[in-house]
Amino acid sequence: MGVHDGHRARLRASFLEHGLQSMNDTNALELLLFYALPRRDTNETAHLLLRRFGSLHAVLTAGVEELCEVEGIGENAAVLITLIPELMKKSRLSETRGIRQVRNSDDAGQILLPYFMNETDEVLYMLCLDGRRVVICCAEMGRGAVNAVEASIRRMVEKALKVKACSVIIAHNHPSGLAIPSREDEAFTKALQTALDTVGIRLEDHLIVADEDYISLADSGMMAYHR
Repeated sequence: MGVHDGHRARLRASFLEHGLQSMNDTNALELLLFYALPRRDTNETAHLLLRRFGSLHAVLTAGVEELCEVEGIGENAAVLITLIPELMKKSRLSETRGIRQVRNSDDAGQILLPYFMNETDEVLYMLCLDGRRVVICCAEMGRGAVNAVEASIRRMVEKALKVKACSVIIAHNHPSGLAIPSREDEAFTKALQTALDTVGIRLEDHLIVADEDYISLADSGMMAYHR
């Protein structure tokens, strides 16, 4: 039996009996690392990770290359860490597959919010709907300062035409801000609405997302020009 085996057994037993809520962030991360670092003191490595990134959330959303810069973290451990939030995102997305018809902003929010999980960049998604408001597809249409990229409007119109959408709903996130539309967001929405109108496609809504919160421009009366 190795020097750390007793400690590992106690942590596993604690998890099985009480779940992760009974553990601090270091112990939770330490437990995860058991499965990638079988012969290393994972408590020390967990401390190094938390010091390097500042929080458990930041560790789990770091990139593989960044994680590998921490002493004791190889590619296997880095992949395991990054796999956790991606699995959660995939799980959340799978829950939305049952929502096929978008009747209102709540339906749109349920479908679109999971796409923004773990995102640190500003990302723009477009939900394409048919004449019965049934989802045709959801596509990423821009990354970066999406409301300032004119080319993204052209791509969105082309995509909507290609899939024969009758209407679309767009959503983008404010990674380090609040779910409050800026003047640039409003200007981008109007420009897109005008471009879609020219090809007979309706812009139903624009959701602004921040963490698990979002605001609907249509519900807020900020798309009255379109109604």
